[in-house]
Amino acid sequence: MLRILGKIQRLGIVTETRPELGEPALTEIGEQLKAHIGERFGGSLAIREVDAGSCNGCELEVQALNNPFYSIERFGVHFVASPRHADMLLVSGPVSRHMETALLRTYDAMPEPRLVIAVGECGACGGEFGISYASCGAVSNVIPVDGVIHGCPPTPLDLLRGILEAIAKRP
Repeated sequence: MLRILGKIQRLGIVTETRPELGEPALTEIGEQLKAHIGERFGGSLAIREVDAGSCNGCELEVQALNNPFYSIERFGVHFVASPRHADMLLVSGPVSRHMETALLRTYDAMPEPRLVIAVGECGACGGEFGISYASCGAVSNVIPVDGVIHGCPPTPLDLLRGILEAIAKRP
């Protein structure tokens, strides 16, 4: 144990430096998001995220929204486990045939008014998977979509922008 503590003391901090480039944009987008959420959703937005058959690249970026750097909860956004508590459905990946029914059930379980956002190129157009015996392709082929966030995978900042755009254009 003392050997490990001695090594830590000799080496010091060896982690990466925190990126400062996106912070002003992050704070600005976050404050706009918080204002729109306050107007339309009474202060908080509940999101249900569904992986409909993706490679998990988009899920990693969605989960990064909850880390200490992005900390999306400070803007009034939180992820929920039940679609019955959700205001927004965030769907990533091309919809596999095995996930089609589950996605439809999740969509039907959400209360009105509901927003649906397709995340990533696969969610937007089916990506390299397209439509086949195993894939329905784009999310819009299965359920109505209100917004699309492009990218493979989209960055957490792009996800925030996409959520803001979907909320802002909703009457």
